[in-house]
Amino acid sequence: MTASNQSSAPRTAPLKLSRLGVALPAVSSFAGHIALLLLVLIGVVIFALSTGRYAVPFDKVLTILSANIFPIANEGANSWKIVEERVVELVRLPRILVAGLCGGALAISGAALQGMFRNPLVGPQIIGVSSGAAFGGVLAILLLLADYFIPVFAFTFGVIALLITMGVASAGGGKNVLSLVLGGIVTSAFFASLVSLAKYTADPDDSLPAIVYWLLGSYNESSYVDVLYILVPVLTAGLLIYKMRHLINILSLGEEEARSLGINVDLSRWVILLSCAVLIAATVSVSGIVGWVGLIIPHFARMITGSNHSRLLPVSMLVGAIYMILVDTVARTASYGEIPIGVLTALIGAPIFAWLLHRTQMKGWSND
Repeated sequence: MTASNQSSAPRTAPLKLSRLGVALPAVSSFAGHIALLLLVLIGVVIFALSTGRYAVPFDKVLTILSANIFPIANEGANSWKIVEERVVELVRLPRILVAGLCGGALAISGAALQGMFRNPLVGPQIIGVSSGAAFGGVLAILLLLADYFIPVFAFTFGVIALLITMGVASAGGGKNVLSLVLGGIVTSAFFASLVSLAKYTADPDDSLPAIVYWLLGSYNESSYVDVLYILVPVLTAGLLIYKMRHLINILSLGEEEARSLGINVDLSRWVILLSCAVLIAATVSVSGIVGWVGLIIPHFARMITGSNHSRLLPVSMLVGAIYMILVDTVARTASYGEIPIGVLTALIGAPIFAWLLHRTQMKGWSND
């Protein structure tokens, strides 16, 4: 542990903004990182609640939220309009909660997959789960099933996609990252063709617009039911991944090292993969496909706290939640019509990932 702490010492050096002439104090402890990120998350949530076509002042947002927790005087209750209360509580708050939970779930999945396969290029979409879950949701919409069938179908086909990816990877000679990427490409292409077939056969006046809109990704129709849909997987699969954080650290050393330490590599890998599949399928079911989050956010979290997954996983979740809430706020306020969240994350994520590749100079996992 001493060696790892010494190797991560440069990460805690003060950050200097040369153009502004401002020096930011470094936060050296893990508790300090978490506390700082929580404060940023709270600030971002309040900012998002107040921002929109119908602006609500910060103080009224805080008063409305406080009124649901603490009893206040009637004078305080009359200090805001009914429309302001409904905008904050019924329109924006569930949407922000869903966006934050989805961002955190995707970030946790990406961090776990990158650690397990020892490669920073692995992400939720690379292993094919997103495409499989997308087809499941599209199939539920195409069959005109009730809304609660969408997460069921998304989860089922997400797991099927994972099985196909791992099967192709095994047939290709192993479970290394190259075989995994090839398996993911095959799986993604297969389910993408099924999605195209579903769109071709869909009713252009009924189900087709719903399918296209859902695939682009959006939190526009989020409700507290959707919060429950994503919260349950985060509290189950997410906590399971966190409990396996030490196993992920060992798996990141290599399969031979893990087996020499008495780890059941195959079982551990499958539990982690299935847990990630649950999280990814849950996010797809409530928002459609939102790419790049699980790929780039773990890199920024690693810059903050290092590669130890005991710290990386919670930091990734907080950074992912902050990022997704900010992106969703831009999506609903940057133009007159709402920008699909999946389009916006791709526009932001692609250049960021190119910068990350340049930063690491393509040297691989050990220099990430």
